[in-house]
Amino acid sequence: MGCSPTQSVCARCREEIQGTRGGLLAIDGANAAWAATAYEGAGRRLVGQLKFAGRLALARAAAEAIARMAPPPAPGAAVVPVPADPLRSRLRGFDPASLIAAELATLLRLQPSDCLARSHSRRQVGRSRAERMAAGPTVRLVSEPPVHAVLVDDVTTTGTTLARCAAVLREGGCAEILAVAFARA
Repeated sequence: MGCSPTQSVCARCREEIQGTRGGLLAIDGANAAWAATAYEGAGRRLVGQLKFAGRLALARAAAEAIARMAPPPAPGAAVVPVPADPLRSRLRGFDPASLIAAELATLLRLQPSDCLARSHSRRQVGRSRAERMAAGPTVRLVSEPPVHAVLVDDVTTTGTTLARCAAVLREGGCAEILAVAFARA
């Protein structure tokens, strides 16, 4: 992202993100799942700049890419962010998935719903696929879930976190879940 701090995404990076399509995801518990781009090149740089350099304006670019690529949500759906680990969220001062979800809710004119929370757990980064799938995060409901949800994450690797969130939403009564991520590894 050779963009200035006030610029969201330069034209070259925007074209690269649009050119490396993410596509369908297989997420247990979701009616449909989609990623806007691959977690490589400009997509990976955007996530890194958002999460680790605090370039919060990039959440809008990620939401725009999701809105452009994902199937349309059910009428009246609410946008539910995948909750961040509370310790990492406190250290960063923000939650990347929550920022993307808020921007997506605005773009799609849907209500946001922060109905999920997560307990502190070991980081997924650096763990093998088998470890990630066997020991995913602990997620719980903190308020009533929507009947129709657009579940939003910044990056998905194994799909374990999205699947855990979808399972909790289903247990709470959510009837339809569209899981979306900005990038997929």
